[in-house]
Amino acid sequence: MPRFAFEKFPTAEDTLTTHMKSVGEAMAIGRNFTEALGKALRSLEDPRAPFVLHGPVTTPIDELLVECARPHDGRLGKVVLALRAGATPEQVFDATKIDPWFIDQLMLIIDVADQVAAADELTPELLREAKKHGLSDGQIGAIRGMSATEVQAQRWQQGIRPVYKTVDTCAAEFAASTPYHYSSYDEETEVAPRTKPAVIILGSGPNRIGQGIEFDYSCVHAAMVLSEAGYETVMVNCNPETVSTDYDTSDRLYFEPLTYEDVLEIYHAELAAGPVAGVIVALGGQTPLKLAQSLKDAGLPIAGTSPEAIRLAEDRGAFGQVLKDAGLMAPRYGMATSRDEALRIAHEIGYPVLVRPSYVLGGRGMEIVYDDATLEDYITRVTEASIENPVMVDKFLDDAVEIDLDALYDGTDLYLGGIMEHIEEAGVHSGDSACSLPPITLGKEIITQLRESTRKIAEGVGVRGLINIQYALAGETLYVLEANPRASRTVPFVSKATGTQLAKAAALVMMGETIAELRASGRLRKDCDGAATWHGSPIAVKEAVMPFNRFRTSEGSSVDTILGPEMRSTGGGHGLRPDVRQRVRQVADRVVRAAAQERPGVRLRQQRRQATCRLPDQAARGPRVRDLRDGRYGGSARAPRHQGGPGPQVQRGRRSGRLADDRRHDPRRPDPVRLQHPPRSLGHRLASARRLRDPDGRHPPRHPVHHDRPGPGSCRPGHRGGARR
Repeated sequence: MPRFAFEKFPTAEDTLTTHMKSVGEAMAIGRNFTEALGKALRSLEDPRAPFVLHGPVTTPIDELLVECARPHDGRLGKVVLALRAGATPEQVFDATKIDPWFIDQLMLIIDVADQVAAADELTPELLREAKKHGLSDGQIGAIRGMSATEVQAQRWQQGIRPVYKTVDTCAAEFAASTPYHYSSYDEETEVAPRTKPAVIILGSGPNRIGQGIEFDYSCVHAAMVLSEAGYETVMVNCNPETVSTDYDTSDRLYFEPLTYEDVLEIYHAELAAGPVAGVIVALGGQTPLKLAQSLKDAGLPIAGTSPEAIRLAEDRGAFGQVLKDAGLMAPRYGMATSRDEALRIAHEIGYPVLVRPSYVLGGRGMEIVYDDATLEDYITRVTEASIENPVMVDKFLDDAVEIDLDALYDGTDLYLGGIMEHIEEAGVHSGDSACSLPPITLGKEIITQLRESTRKIAEGVGVRGLINIQYALAGETLYVLEANPRASRTVPFVSKATGTQLAKAAALVMMGETIAELRASGRLRKDCDGAATWHGSPIAVKEAVMPFNRFRTSEGSSVDTILGPEMRSTGGGHGLRPDVRQRVRQVADRVVRAAAQERPGVRLRQQRRQATCRLPDQAARGPRVRDLRDGRYGGSARAPRHQGGPGPQVQRGRRSGRLADDRRHDPRRPDPVRLQHPPRSLGHRLASARRLRDPDGRHPPRHPVHHDRPGPGSCRPGHRGGARR
């Protein structure tokens, strides 16, 4: 079943054509079509997807048939409503041209629902029949006027539970032995007993905007490392596009919806097969995270961060108290349960404000509001504020730099995986903003402050595993925006940029290992925290992929492409600059050589320190200056760093005689002190870039010296050096 995201683009034309508009998909397997269809609709994680099989249908048949005639993402549900309203299969076929066999299957589902509604009592035979045709406990409860929990209890009391069949990977030619299961209300289960303790990993579900394959990456790495550690890994997911649903990724695979009902039945089946050491919910994104508390209440052993800690971070009021106890700053905020209360909070805080529902995924429903009229329209249009559905009103930090941070915490030690600086200013969703790792404009003091703040938050929340925190730097003040005690969408980016497998380390921490043990085993660096410092690593940049060309309005124009707090990207790209270290070394060596001609008695390390301060690019900023000044680039490849021997490029240059006139310094170079503390806001950075341009409007040369004579890689004054560019 395709997964659409038209809620992210309210002005987009949702008619389905030859132009693909879905952003993901889910897959389900059953013993018949109706069973598989019901599970597929539940797997989409869209509350509008499952069929409405209860209550009267008040919309006229003619209107429903007109809505069915146009292909759109909710068409199948409209077809069921039309059939329930009294439309004949022939009328539906004439309007939709859907094959009559499928229309007949939809009629079968409606007939079963009608039997459930008309029965005097829910007998075991009728309940089993309803489950065989894909009706969930929630759907049966809605038909009978019961809660899903009551239906579940009655079903368990009658001994009606699913069994698990094995996917026939041998096409009936041989007996299939692959542990690749799906549920069915049949008679015999095919889950084999085991002796090793199992770890159940809940996957990320169908791809959609806000949650994609980056969470599948973490789940797969967890399965790999836990298998190595001696556990039997059990993967639960419903997305055929992901690596986690490959039958050879984990020891067992359940191709099932990620709902409370389905996960609870899988746990029961695995517990009957052998011991279960834990259930991991913090690696698959928001999908398994929202099940954490209900699963723990049902008796499942949640590994890693507890559901109480997860709720503490998600509840803004409780999280605000954690920040207050830790002495950390957050933008002023308030929780509104009515329109008048939202207006009062906005007046106290001051416009602009950021408004959102209390619990959101992918920035859904978040907007920046600048006046009362827009705020009132938001309350009416997006959500009706109430005690059950409060609205968050936060002070919007204008002209601030946003920082993303991924870290590990085991209750004692903290490991910083990566500190990423957003290229877009704060206010653009982190999933849509490009970011750089290591951070470009953050100095040593800010990084130290980030480390201490992260430790206080992880300790205050009670994290055992991964945590992602978003900060905003406004002027010299560091604000905490939010904390997510789970794997984030940046974990694969950080892992690949730094060479540290954060997801694997996190899985081991969740199962009881410590960061100190992981450092000793080599899974985590012993001397530093990932990309918190540069250490000669390449600069990595993550950029978002936008789907705007897929979505047009009914008039044919493009939807609104302005980026904001609601995430709209459907993917990302990752770029590395692996030659940065070599390039910085060459630039620094050239300046050092020029200084050595004038002051031959000065030590090379001192000259290199002075040369580094003149570098016009990223190497002269933030923590990188310290690395270069400490002599990390001193010496040749053959000589120890402390000896300060010139590299082979220096020797070749001296022999060729091209160094004689390399002593001129460009007077247009900016003050090196300013480069060490660059302006932090985007507007100031752009203004600074304009001030550093040549009088004729061009950028100054990239090299710190000019040459009077041409040569390989050389530049004349005013010449940009085509070969080097």
